[in-house]
Amino acid sequence: MSERESWHKEIDLFLVAMGYFTRIPMPKWVEVDSDKLNKASRYFGLVGLLVGLLSAIVFWLTQNWLPAGVSVLLAMLVGVLLTGGFHEDGLADTFDGFGGGWTAEDKLRIMKDSRLGSYGALALMLALLLKWQLLVELALYDPVVAGSALIVAHTVSRVVSASIIFSEKYVRDDETSKSKPLSQHQGINELLILIASGVLVLLFLKGLAALSLLLVMIGLRRLIIMIFRRQIGGYTGDTLGAAQQIAEIVCYFVLLVVGNIL
Repeated sequence: MSERESWHKEIDLFLVAMGYFTRIPMPKWVEVDSDKLNKASRYFGLVGLLVGLLSAIVFWLTQNWLPAGVSVLLAMLVGVLLTGGFHEDGLADTFDGFGGGWTAEDKLRIMKDSRLGSYGALALMLALLLKWQLLVELALYDPVVAGSALIVAHTVSRVVSASIIFSEKYVRDDETSKSKPLSQHQGINELLILIASGVLVLLFLKGLAALSLLLVMIGLRRLIIMIFRRQIGGYTGDTLGAAQQIAEIVCYFVLLVVGNIL
């Protein structure tokens, strides 16, 4: 394979990842199949970087003439519009399933139901409120830090979520899934490229903040995996969405705490 063909392949995989996780229109020549979806997981972090960057730009452009709370809300709105609420939907479905089912089969059945239950509604409401409040506090501390937090959290949270594919088992059959599974296998190359995208954004943080976030994310990933194994024996697309949302919120927590310490 020539260098040009190699670059074309990587661009194609990135566009597959972006087309799956965002509402941004993709070129017509981009085709999606299970093999490409598996390999495209290497770029899930970069998709988060793009979403975070666009959200941060909106925040930075509006925070000089709007209250911090409104600018943060607009930035969050951009993130939701870009992704179509893809991860938020996974969070709600996961909490409905984990909260309302007794067995793994019950939980998976409830998660497949498109209706929103009380557990999911509460989780979604509290998650959005937490994001908004944490980002407002970061904005009041330093607008630059708040914008940077959007970029870092959107990237790192997707790295944490997507890395679960590498070590865990996909537990929903395609026939019973309400949407095409994002990936059922992740090779070592995909994992290393994925991790590299997370490390890349951490390099832009101060030493203590980067180290703290790295250690917390490693611990959080382990905790999330333990919960998923206990609840359903593995992961689904919904639980990966939930993992992303939880990791994003925890990123804001860590950056706020470290910021206050510094």
